[in-house]
Amino acid sequence: MQKLFLTFFGTGLLPKAPGTWGSLAGMVCAYIILAYFSSTTLFLASILLFLLGVSAVESYEKITGEHDSSHIVIDEVAGVFLAIAISGATFAQILLSFLFFRLLDIKKPSIIGRIDRNVKGGLGVMGDDMVAGFFAGLMSAIAYGVCLKFGINLI
Repeated sequence: MQKLFLTFFGTGLLPKAPGTWGSLAGMVCAYIILAYFSSTTLFLASILLFLLGVSAVESYEKITGEHDSSHIVIDEVAGVFLAIAISGATFAQILLSFLFFRLLDIKKPSIIGRIDRNVKGGLGVMGDDMVAGFFAGLMSAIAYGVCLKFGINLI
């Protein structure tokens, strides 16, 4: 059950780019959540996944002795949920949030990289993605707003 949660129903077990697959699955799930509930619900879901993820990763790392295994993608799901909750619920905002999140999660600039390198255990695994999600949500909201300001109609 723990592995099912950490791999987000097995998406982290896909052979190539598990983080991208996990983020994509999270994006689709976020879209479904937003179809029935508010962005506040998605925000709270990201916080819940973060808290459960910290605990589950801690437990998993004690069992396996492996830190931040590539098949653990619940951190990407929580991060992309946060990004989308901050940015907005249009298709363009969801897509921008996903793209900015993946960029920040892969490149790990500034504080995101420091958290990734220096914070151990579940908090480190989950923390860098939550910070990446926060900044991705802001970047997406700003980019979307600038496009609207200049009359660029995104999908």
